[in-house]
Amino acid sequence: MIYQRAALREFANTSIAVFVALLAVMLTTQLIRLLAEAAGGKLASEAVLALMGFAAINYLPTLLSLSLFIAVLLSLARAYRDSEMVVWFSSGLSLTAWIRPVLAFALPIVLIIAVLSIFLSPWAISKSLEFRQKMKERDDVSQVAPGSFKESSMADRVFFVEAVAGDERLVKNVFISSMQHGKLGVMAAARGYQQLMANGDRFLVLENGRRYEGVPGQADYRVMEFERYAVRVETRESQGFVETPKSLPLQKLLENPTPPNLGQILWRVGVPLAAFILALLAIPLSFVNPRAGRANNLIFAILIYMIYSNLISISQAWVSQGRLSFGMGVWIVHAAVLVLLLLLFFRRLTVFSWGRLWR
Repeated sequence: MIYQRAALREFANTSIAVFVALLAVMLTTQLIRLLAEAAGGKLASEAVLALMGFAAINYLPTLLSLSLFIAVLLSLARAYRDSEMVVWFSSGLSLTAWIRPVLAFALPIVLIIAVLSIFLSPWAISKSLEFRQKMKERDDVSQVAPGSFKESSMADRVFFVEAVAGDERLVKNVFISSMQHGKLGVMAAARGYQQLMANGDRFLVLENGRRYEGVPGQADYRVMEFERYAVRVETRESQGFVETPKSLPLQKLLENPTPPNLGQILWRVGVPLAAFILALLAIPLSFVNPRAGRANNLIFAILIYMIYSNLISISQAWVSQGRLSFGMGVWIVHAAVLVLLLLLFFRRLTVFSWGRLWR
């Protein structure tokens, strides 16, 4: 029908606009947080974009769910404000007639949310943890950025590189401060590079420089000039990353049904199910009195969304702690919202029926 095609087109346009806005806010927030970590030396600057990508995949189910809910809500609220619903009800159509076009629009998105929540989001979290671990396992020299001081992981050396030459392995004007056997050693060289030996040992080779060695506060220090000086670089051993229920694939969660794993399964299944229920819940919540404030229903709808999401989180936490059985936790919150959905539909249909009878 014509109204269904028009409704689907409006749902799609509104959801795209809302999703782009929410995605921009999420990416901006993640960028600020990751740049703060990079500025503090906790994260390599080249890892920012990769971690932003993993975070975007992880948050996609929530963003799509909220976009779907707001798109249906705003589209139907506009129909109320423009008095299109008056024509709709005057034609003998009921509010329940909107269920079909809403489901036609929502079901493909809910399917995408399910795939993201159950499979892709855990993969993104796992890759993010793995990527962060690889960044931590790099040797101290490879993490040095030109123009900034970098302290080693053991807090016994400080590196400074003024610039990087044509080859990224070559650096110019190198400064190294180290403490050995109670003596402070300071080395300055015109250039340096990394060298990997046959046995796997890694060295930072300095050329054409000087070394100052002595005890701080005493004048008896030594000055040595060298053409070539090799400093052994300690490379941290690979320890792997600790997997959490959030990063485990669904198959491993099912193979080991511990309370934390069952809680994670509840969350992954609950996200697409909540998106489906919220899309239907937006139909009765979209009622707007043109003579009243336009933002009242939107505020109320966002409040319901927040309560719904928090209740799912609480049920997940209780299942993870063993305070609630998985069978009870997986349906109790959604059943309560379904009852609310039926009550809102009944109230709205009753109001319209009494209005027609009175006229």
